[in-house]
Amino acid sequence: MNPLKRLAGETAIYGFSSIAARILNYLLVVLYTRVFTAELYGVINELYAYAAFLIVILTYGMETGFFRFINKYVDQIKIFSTTLFSLFISSVSFIILLFLTHEHIALVLDYEMYSNLILMLGITVAVDAFSTIPFVKLRSENRAVRFVTLKVFNIVVNITFNLFFLLLLPQIKASSPDSFILFIYDSSFGIGYVILSNLIATILTLILLIKEIAKFRPVVSFSVLKNMLGYSVPLLVSGLAGTINESIDRILLRWRLPETINAQEQLGIYGANIRIAVLMILFIQTFRYAAEPFFFNYQKQKGSKELYAQVMKYFVILGIFIFLGITLFIDFFKHIIGSDFHEGLSIVPIVLVGNLLLGVYFNLSIWYKLTDMTRYGAYLAILGALVTIIINYTLIPVYGYIASAWAHVACYLVMCVLSYNLGKKYYKIPYDFNRIVIYFIAGGLIYFTYCNVNIEVPVARYLFSSLLIAIYCLLVYYREKDEILHYK
Repeated sequence: MNPLKRLAGETAIYGFSSIAARILNYLLVVLYTRVFTAELYGVINELYAYAAFLIVILTYGMETGFFRFINKYVDQIKIFSTTLFSLFISSVSFIILLFLTHEHIALVLDYEMYSNLILMLGITVAVDAFSTIPFVKLRSENRAVRFVTLKVFNIVVNITFNLFFLLLLPQIKASSPDSFILFIYDSSFGIGYVILSNLIATILTLILLIKEIAKFRPVVSFSVLKNMLGYSVPLLVSGLAGTINESIDRILLRWRLPETINAQEQLGIYGANIRIAVLMILFIQTFRYAAEPFFFNYQKQKGSKELYAQVMKYFVILGIFIFLGITLFIDFFKHIIGSDFHEGLSIVPIVLVGNLLLGVYFNLSIWYKLTDMTRYGAYLAILGALVTIIINYTLIPVYGYIASAWAHVACYLVMCVLSYNLGKKYYKIPYDFNRIVIYFIAGGLIYFTYCNVNIEVPVARYLFSSLLIAIYCLLVYYREKDEILHYK
């Protein structure tokens, strides 16, 4: 099978689960932005920003390390067992530490009333971190169907319990206050039900992964673990820096906005509008699920670098299509969030561009993973994190969350430029940047045209948006028709 077709097929399978999951998750955004105030939704966003850092720390780069070493060693059971053992010890140790310190952590964060939520969220992240390795094993074995089934299961359970706690039980309390089922409901728990639902879904998913976990064998190799950590720890550093790029804004917004502004409310508005841009994140995530093992598997084959260049080009083509699809139909997508949050819609195009550059960086970063020079990934991510922190810290007091949105663009643009230039030195891939630039310019011109043509009638506006996207598709077909016909 043609490798690009294979990558596209696996991306489609992973994408189906992620698309289904994200569509279902949109229900949660719709729910949260209508059940909770912007201020309470801001608390949820901040707590999950901290969780994003925790998941990187507790997986410490072993996901990519697993892919690298599973292709280097014949004894794959030893690699799996060693990795699983390592994640089990670190996750259990973290849970014990959290039980001892969660109240102090809540005090430091000025969230004393949410100490139990911090404990629940930490346990959820630890269990999720341990589950990463069974999921990675499924990906390495190309068992995409089981992978996506379990991922969708997790989302469905999470949503079901959210609806149960936040909609059904309040309705039962209002209509039948003496109902026996209300013994499990406390209206004052509020946003705690968001985290509780997540915890339940994570534990049930872990139970369903028992079949994969049972493949563990007492063949743990500490010499292999040492080598894996040597490869993966730099990825931990780059992962932490990358998480700063993605999540530090939701933390700094609370502390850097002037006292005259309700920071939690602004954080809630910012977090809700980021959700509209989630389709781009979804595209990157599903691509990454399929592309990471793909890149490693094809490394030693003839023409692999040319193949990687083609992957980059088509990634950009699809990414710009998603950007146009969301921004040109923003009147439709804005209804995902409550009307009280619509004042932040102006950041959606900015966040989309930042996310697209993140995907470009993922493609460009393959050079240091394939050459075992992962320390460069750490250097680049740290530099990007510095850009993010400086822009957020200095400009949030002046421009609010607009500064946070532009920080994403600046950060990933710097990382892309530097990674591309380093890649040319150590693992040169013949990217067709002339065409890539043409597609970026075309996408920008089409968006500029849309913004400067005022059409009041909704149906006419949608038709005009469709025409603009059709023009982009025709441009792509004209430029790529020979390759497209070749791969049919």
